Amino acid sequence: MKLYIKNMVCSRCKMVVKSLFENMGINPIAVELGEVELKNDIQENQKQELLKKLRAIGFDLIDDKKSKIIDKIKTLIIDLVQNKNNDLKTNLSDYISQELHQDYNTLSNLFSEVENTTIEKYFINQKIEKVKELIIYDELSLSEIAYSLNYSSVSHLSNQFKKITGFSPTYFKNLKSLKRRQIEDL
Repeated sequence: MKLYIKNMVCSRCKMVVKSLFENMGINPIAVELGEVELKNDIQENQKQELLKKLRAIGFDLIDDKKSKIIDKIKTLIIDLVQNKNNDLKTNLSDYISQELHQDYNTLSNLFSEVENTTIEKYFINQKIEKVKELIIYDELSLSEIAYSLNYSSVSHLSNQFKKITGFSPTYFKNLKSLKRRQIEDL
């Protein structure tokens, strides 16, 4: 049995969800971003208790097919930006289509209908949040950040950053009071 969980976006999320399941006496076979695989079905009362505990820590169970697809798209994009952006050897639409084994136009239309934004804009927003994070950490130069996030140039990164935030990356770096947004709030 697979359960689909909304807002799982990082390895810490996987650890927290796995721990929650184990504390309830439910030992998952596998815990991945957005999904938990169980050996056996769980009873309805266990599912309700699980839902309550998941919601208390910012997660939620996903039941309908459209929501599962949207969540899978978001999870793919977040994982791509956070962990393997430089590994993208094809364009985003081909990557998503191949990973989900569905036509990209269908996925794109569904995403836009439900989220009121395009997959591309969502991807760009995720990348800009990652740029903000890396700028704040102050460990990489802007050119290293551009390279690590697969931008064609520092100029491209800077232009996109300014278009989304209204600030240049350098100005942003000097604004210590500006807060980043959480991934799930994008």
